Amino acid sequence: MAPLEARQVLACAMQSAVIRIGVLTPHSASGPEVELPAMAPGRVLTCVARVSSELATVGVGGEPPTPAELSALRCSLAEAAEVLGEGSLHAIGFASTSTAYGIGFDEESAVVSMLSQQVGLPVSSTCASAVLALRTLDVERLALVHPPWFGAELNELGAAYFRGEGFDVVWCASAALSQDPGRIEPAAVYEWTMRHVGDEAEAVFVGGNGFRAAGAIAALEAGLDRPFLTSNQVLLWDLLASAGASFEVDGYGQLLSPVRPPERRAPRGSTVPR
Repeated sequence: MAPLEARQVLACAMQSAVIRIGVLTPHSASGPEVELPAMAPGRVLTCVARVSSELATVGVGGEPPTPAELSALRCSLAEAAEVLGEGSLHAIGFASTSTAYGIGFDEESAVVSMLSQQVGLPVSSTCASAVLALRTLDVERLALVHPPWFGAELNELGAAYFRGEGFDVVWCASAALSQDPGRIEPAAVYEWTMRHVGDEAEAVFVGGNGFRAAGAIAALEAGLDRPFLTSNQVLLWDLLASAGASFEVDGYGQLLSPVRPPERRAPRGSTVPR
């Protein structure tokens, strides 16, 4: 079979195949393992490996992460990724917004690259995926909505994370909703966001993989008339692209329908292309 024909056969297969995604997370709350299959029912399956919850707070607490903390993070994730990699997976997602905020974009990207080389699979992470999504959508001015359990320090770290990648964070706040992730309904996310997010931002990003806000995406994109991105949505988008999936995901925002290819460009400190 010629190379072109082989690629065409693979593309056709990926249109109908079920994409199997491994999820690495330090969080006990159910998040990506619920929302990823819900956004693409019958097309995505997930399996989860939970690492120590202490890894969610690396770099959070007023001091930059120490080399020992970063080494422990890498080792723990590598061990868990090896277990996941023994299964029949198409890609692995590292799902922890707070970890990315604490260690920063450069270390997050280095961890993703290390894991991918180790397991021989595409690996994506939440916040780096958000950066790619925002650049793909040509967003410059950004509003951040964080979970109710994110305090002032994580809000500041989140704003610094995206500003460090060249975005103008015009507003950032934690949603005043239930502290219990399982009790937060899409209608509550919609109502709170519509009341509080102003017109100055070109897009909204909801941080927190345990903050299950995907069910509000379609209504909020219509109500706000701009992209509304969530942690699990951008992670799914990047994972599907990495796995070569070409099917559309309906009802979960313009980023996923049709699935836009990531634009891996615009280095930190440059002006986001318009």
